[in-house]
Amino acid sequence: MPGLPAHCLRPRDLRRGAVLTWVFLVAVGAAASTGCWDRADATDTAALPPVRTSTPAPAASRPAGTADREAVARAAAEAVAEGKSGKKAAQEVVSRSGDRWGAVYDQGEYAAFAEDLDGRWTGVGLWAGRGRGGRVEVERVQPGGPAARAGLRAGDRLLSVDGHAVTGLAVADVVALLRGAAGTPAVLSLSRDGADFTETLRREQLRAEPVTVRELPGGITVIKVASFTRGSGERVRAAVRAAPAGARLMLDLRGNPGGLVTEAVTAASAFLDGGLVATYDVRGSQRALYAARGGDTARPLVALVDGGTMSAAELVAGALQDRGRAVAVGTRTFGKGSVQMPTRLPDGSVAELTVGTYRTPAGRSLDGAGITPDLAADEGAEERARTVLGGLGVGP
Repeated sequence: MPGLPAHCLRPRDLRRGAVLTWVFLVAVGAAASTGCWDRADATDTAALPPVRTSTPAPAASRPAGTADREAVARAAAEAVAEGKSGKKAAQEVVSRSGDRWGAVYDQGEYAAFAEDLDGRWTGVGLWAGRGRGGRVEVERVQPGGPAARAGLRAGDRLLSVDGHAVTGLAVADVVALLRGAAGTPAVLSLSRDGADFTETLRREQLRAEPVTVRELPGGITVIKVASFTRGSGERVRAAVRAAPAGARLMLDLRGNPGGLVTEAVTAASAFLDGGLVATYDVRGSQRALYAARGGDTARPLVALVDGGTMSAAELVAGALQDRGRAVAVGTRTFGKGSVQMPTRLPDGSVAELTVGTYRTPAGRSLDGAGITPDLAADEGAEERARTVLGGLGVGP
């Protein structure tokens, strides 16, 4: 999955085998007071935001199919008292609850978010996703990373990591196996075109550029946002300001797994002059996210989306579409629009449990539905977007 590697993936059965990298792991740091959780969907910084524990809401106010935090914490506490794994006990409760996005992480896994939020990670540089029958497949490799240098490519099936079979595992568990200290070996067993092979890679600290800009003929500036990690929103705003006068704009959100909601709102602000970006509820409490004033509202804009456009990226696409600011071109987005909050458990592990859902400015629910583009285009989506921009004319 573009944007973040497999070792920062988080989740369950993903539509079309798409990778779910920390989709909408909205944090509860300082931005909690403004109604936007400042922890990443993708990662967290060197200073991990505080994990807030609070009195759970009554079952009636929890979204359907979500775990009761009190039950999760109680199961973990009882397990710890009996000398068992609190994380495992909590995982069983979350699994039975039907919370599709709920997950439990040990301290090491949760601390790894610190790197990821800044677009840094330690791993082998590959993205992986769930395929049919529990298969785990390579979705993409990080250019220049260990996996790329070893010749791994999209479509390779991942069979095991360091001797641990991965078929049927939750993506989060595959992530944990791919994690490790820089310099340590990762022995991957794979299959390609029916032939099995093994590669031994060295884990490295890697870094991805979340926002890149390129110019196309005809005065089109393409702003590609791979993920909403820290600082990416301001980079989008800077890219818009730096675009040549009269340029048409293309915001490429394809394959973007999401990230920090605060960064997504900042990115949306680059194209809006204030106003609503999204609403969301947390255990029945309604809240709203607003764009900053002063964005570029004049130049023609197309937003490219696909099935890998997830969570925070869907929030941006939905806001620009509903506000009439952008024409969305591509295929229907993933459909991940729920809110998770972390709860610290007695053994130090952390449970991320669903507490609410997001809606676009027009009131559309993102969760399970995704964003339907204004113009459908799979192959040749960028060319279709260029045609659309040509018809929109040149801004001042």
